[in-house]
Formats: sequence, structure tokens, C-alpha cells
Amino acid sequence: MPDRNPTSAAPTAKYIFVTGGVTSSLGKGIISASLAKLLQARGFRVTIQKFDPYINIDPGTLNPYEHGECFVTDDGAETDLDLGHYERFLNTPTSQANNVTTGRIYDHVITKEREGAYLGKTVQVVPHITDEIKRRMLLLGETGQFDVVITEIGGSIGDIESLPFVESVRQLRWELPESSSLVIHLTLLPYLKAAGELKTKPTQHSVRDLRSAGLQPDILVCRSEHPIPPEMRRKIALFCNVNINSVIESLDADTIYSVPLLMLKEHLDERVIKKLRLNGGTHPDLEGWKDFLGRLKNPTEEVTIALVGKYVELPDAYKSINEAFVHAGAQNECKVHLRSIQSEHITAENVAQLLHGVDGVLVAPGFGERGFEGKIAAVKYVRENKIPFFGICLGMQVAVVEFARHVLGLEGANSTEMDPMSPNPVISMMEAQKAITQKGGTMRLGAYDCELRRNSKAAKAYGRNHISERHRHRYEFNNDYLQQFENGGMVASGTNPDTGLVEVVEIPNHPWFVAGQFHPELKSTVQNPHPLFVRFVKAAIQRHKNEL
Repeated sequence: MPDRNPTSAAPTAKYIFVTGGVTSSLGKGIISASLAKLLQARGFRVTIQKFDPYINIDPGTLNPYEHGECFVTDDGAETDLDLGHYERFLNTPTSQANNVTTGRIYDHVITKEREGAYLGKTVQVVPHITDEIKRRMLLLGETGQFDVVITEIGGSIGDIESLPFVESVRQLRWELPESSSLVIHLTLLPYLKAAGELKTKPTQHSVRDLRSAGLQPDILVCRSEHPIPPEMRRKIALFCNVNINSVIESLDADTIYSVPLLMLKEHLDERVIKKLRLNGGTHPDLEGWKDFLGRLKNPTEEVTIALVGKYVELPDAYKSINEAFVHAGAQNECKVHLRSIQSEHITAENVAQLLHGVDGVLVAPGFGERGFEGKIAAVKYVRENKIPFFGICLGMQVAVVEFARHVLGLEGANSTEMDPMSPNPVISMMEAQKAITQKGGTMRLGAYDCELRRNSKAAKAYGRNHISERHRHRYEFNNDYLQQFENGGMVASGTNPDTGLVEVVEIPNHPWFVAGQFHPELKSTVQNPHPLFVRFVKAAIQRHKNEL
């Protein structure tokens, strides 16, 4: 093998590349986040980035059934849902730089070609595409803010679309000084029930494919339903050319939040520190994490909350909402049972039956008119029956439309998204959105300030009057109707200080009826459960006790 590039400057960070083989959905994001958590707990400054091989510029235009939820960062990036795991584990925000797609890489290179930046050269995958991928891979590490940058490569080894990313990692490993990078390869050890044993051949083939692309894994993380016997670890190490103590067992866990402790038990962080020759670092301080797990696994209360949405068939479509309930439940020492209800199936006739026995109802975000009237029926039922209610984004708009129709008596009240000719458009398209024709990355995105009304339910939940939350929407509350709503009993308890945009509505004489135009679920973490979710679960606990 030739000498490493002698012109490479010393890196300002260490780089870990996480690849996957055998099958998708093995949990590269959770392994990456868990390793990052262990290194962070040792005192290292860590960040994680995701490189996705699809050609979309970002996931913002993807159907949730296709890709799960679209996660939004403070700086307005529409990103892969794995960034949510990164933030929830590390309790630090991500940004535009933390998620890169093939589409974004090609878009940048083609734009440069059109500008003449390549001076007439033939633009090719190697070196132009791979050079841009490498530049992005090193970007966060060159800021000086991080000791370790973990890069998760989307897809599986052998996929045609991920080859440029794998080749870029190969080149970087040659260019960077020794002990500045390593590759962790996540594979599957399937269990054949008929044979009564785990099988290593898929892992061997996966590593062979990785090596044929020029990458030798330093550490193997093997997903398994059963413990890996010592003799099998030796076999894997021998045929995959890794040290036996670099074969890491990753058993199925009862919760994703147990994975960092499982990886600690397997000494994954120690192997990484040794191979990267990281200086300093203490024994990982995970007391807060263990305390969270203790409350999560030993609840003293139980509640059932209905999640009303149009994408409930795919749990990943509401991933951040689900996890926010885990955090809020643990904070309240409560087990939250989520009952997913397809809003398209709800009618005025069956709503009481579908919501029977729930202690709270959350109406989820979404786009389009499918299931909209079902959400209206659900909100009307919980408002009239004093059941704790929480609306997010479209969920707030539904609450406004329902109140306009059934309390204020505004005939034909609707959102212009559902009925452009509504005689009472209590929800309308934002003025800045009306001239936009491009769909991707053009909504109101990212963090915006909000001033909360003193002594409102929202202000009491947050414990302060000034907040900042993340947004993803095109439609807003129509302020022409604001006074009618205030007089009728629904108050605007949160507004944007610059535009007057209504951010939060609530009904003061209801046990808990709060809805926000923003997405609070995106900022909920293990260390800082979101206060609106915490208070909503607390209200559900109180209703449950009252019903008993």
C-alpha cells in the first residue's frame, strides 16, 4: 500500500465512519448516537453527521410513508430522522452541515460546472463528486469545535448509490494521518430457528464486499437476537480480519435508550479510544442517563393517549412525537401507552367509541385534506368532554377551525389549504408563501421566537415567557379573526414578536387544551424533556386519577 498523502494537514478532529451491511434498518443511527453518548460522557466534544445516498436534495419533499418524519433543525434544514436520535442522545443541536444527500452533492458540483469553476475539465464522479463528499465529511471537524466526528453512511454496502460515499471514505483514510480515523461496520447475525444457531456467513460476505471497495473495518458491531458465543466471535474475527475484542455484540434492547449501556458493557468506547489514540477522557459519567432509564422502566403511573394522525400506519412518521412521550413519561414516572388512530376513520358517529378510555388526545402534524374532518371530530369531542388535548402544527389549525365552526358559529370556516374558497378562512396561507412555486425547502422553517402570555398554560409549562421553537408550515392563523376567538374563549397565548403570527392557542377554562403552530417534539431530549409534553402527560395523569 502506498504511503499516506504527505501533503495532508493534521486534522483538527478524529473521524469515525459507520457503515452497514446485510440489510437496512439495523440501527446505524442508534449505534452512532450511543457511541457518541459514551464519548461525550467521557468529556469529549462529539458530533454526528448523516450522509444519505438518495438523489433528493433533502427529505422535505418525501412522503412520510416513504421515509418517516422529516426532522427540522434550528437553522431551517429539513433532514433525515436520524438527526433526531443524535439530538435526543447528545442534547446538542444539529444543523445544515449534519445531513448531506447525494442530491445535494450533485447539485453543488453541477452548479459549479455551470459557473465554469472546473475550467473546461470533464466533470466526473472521481474526483469531482468524491472531492465534494470528502470536503463535506471534514467540514465539521475543521471548525475546531469537536474532538470526534462520527459519520453515518446511509444504505447498505453493495448498494450502487452508496459507492461514491464508500470510495470517499477510502480516499480519506489514505489522506488522513494514521490513528485519525476508523471504520465501524454494522452487520447482522441471523438466527436460524430450525438449526438452532446464529449464522456468520452474511457478516463474512458483507465484510468481503466492504473490503472489495477498499475499506477494512476496524470494529464490527454484530446485531443479534441471541448472545454471541466466544468461539463464534473468534470465527468472525478470523474470517473478517479484525481483532477478537473488536467484535462487538449488539443484542436487541427493550428500549433504544438502553443501547449506550449495552455498548459500554461491550467496551465499544474503549476500543475506539485506543484505536484513535484519543488523549484524556475520564470514566463515562452516565448517572443522569441511568436515572432516566430507572424512571422509564419503573413507572408509578400509567396513562393512555390517543395519537390522531394520517400516517399512523408507519411509526417512524411520528418518531419525534413518540420519543417525546417517552421523555415526558419518564419525567412524570409514568408509562405512556400510545393508541394510534387513523384520522381518516374518525366520524362524528364513532368518535366516542374510538376515543373511549383515553386520558388525552394529541392531534399530529400533516398536510392535505385527507383525514382533516376526522381530526375536527376528535377535537370537538375532547373539547366538549374536557379531555386533555395537545395540537401540533396542523393540530393547532384543526383546533382553530373546529372552534370557529362549533363555538363561534362561523359558517364554512376552514383552512384555505382544504378549501381555498372558504367564506371564513380562519387559517390562511402565509403572505410570504403565496408567490412560492418550488416545494423543497421553502416553507417557514427553523427556529423562531415566541412571546407567551403571562400566566397562560403554556407560560406556566415553560416557566418563562420568551421561547424559541422550530417550525415547518405554510399556513397560519388569520389574525382578522383574532378578536372573535378571544371573545369566544380561545386565546392566543403565544405570538411571534416580529410578525404577530399566532404561535399558541389555548382554552383557559379547559383542564388542558393547548396547541402550537411549531413542532415542540423536535426539541425534546433525554436530558431536557419538552415542557409542553411534560405538562400534557401530567394533565392526562390527573384525568386518569379523576376517572378512577
